[in-house]
Amino acid sequence: MFDWLDQLVTLLVENVFKVPVATRLGGSIHFFIYDSIKIIILLGLMIFAISYVRSFFPPERTKKILERFGGITGNIMASLLGIVTPFCSCSSVPIFIGFVEAGIPLGVTFSFLITSPIVNEAAFAILLASFGWKIALVYVITGVVVGVVGGIFIGSLKMENQVESYVYEMSSREVELEALTINDRIRFSIQNVKDIVGRVWIYLLIGIGIGALIHGWAPAELLAKYAGPENPLAVIVAVIFGIPLYSNALGTIPIAEALIMKGVGIGTAMAFMMATTALSLPEMILLKKVIKPKLIITFVSITGVAIILVGYLFNELAHWLI
Repeated sequence: MFDWLDQLVTLLVENVFKVPVATRLGGSIHFFIYDSIKIIILLGLMIFAISYVRSFFPPERTKKILERFGGITGNIMASLLGIVTPFCSCSSVPIFIGFVEAGIPLGVTFSFLITSPIVNEAAFAILLASFGWKIALVYVITGVVVGVVGGIFIGSLKMENQVESYVYEMSSREVELEALTINDRIRFSIQNVKDIVGRVWIYLLIGIGIGALIHGWAPAELLAKYAGPENPLAVIVAVIFGIPLYSNALGTIPIAEALIMKGVGIGTAMAFMMATTALSLPEMILLKKVIKPKLIITFVSITGVAIILVGYLFNELAHWLI
């Protein structure tokens, strides 16, 4: 799809910068310029398309939809609605509070909370640009499955008493939903592209920059030995290291791409990315204000195990995905 861009950037690096692409420096420069342009193009297109869909699902309507579903169906709907939300893990927390105080089952709210930061249009666009449609599609499916399964497990534990009492005492205020025309939705989508790209471009360039350094300078043999698919503990270590960090998928995907190109297992890289986005330390600090430590530990444990299993699944399917 982007062969023309690859050739154009190669000409730029070799004829303008006077650095052969085959060298470490040339390869790093090519990686940075090529990935930056490619990702921004797809990011803008994908954000516009999903934002148009999202214009039909403001938070108030999302809450009303979830109120109509119970059981596993509610978990599935919550995870699917999490896909079309632009929230990172921290900004998902206020929505989570709104769901709880509206009486939506706890397990269903956690399905949303898990899926929302992991799977979104920006992550899908970058995955599509970096790895192709197979990995992008499997990532979305597994992200939804992690949300559904995690929510079901948490719901089955009946831990409603682990939510701070004041959350249940908050009253929901009915918000009148505004009817939008097609032009309104187009303007909303264009504004979303400007807003989201404006907020995340720095994280994106930092991630691509780190990826470029890994691409050009990281020792492939060492990474393949300790973080390759043959190391049975690599996925677990990746998740443990990912949890204390805070980033969104935009910053971590270019790093994952560079690691995979150096021989790191695809499941290991994906597990690191999922753990960083879904189980970040800032999110835990925010959640501490609305749920008790026992439920936080349960949430991290269940989600962490699910992400580890997804990592091993990706490693097993690597021959089909790449």
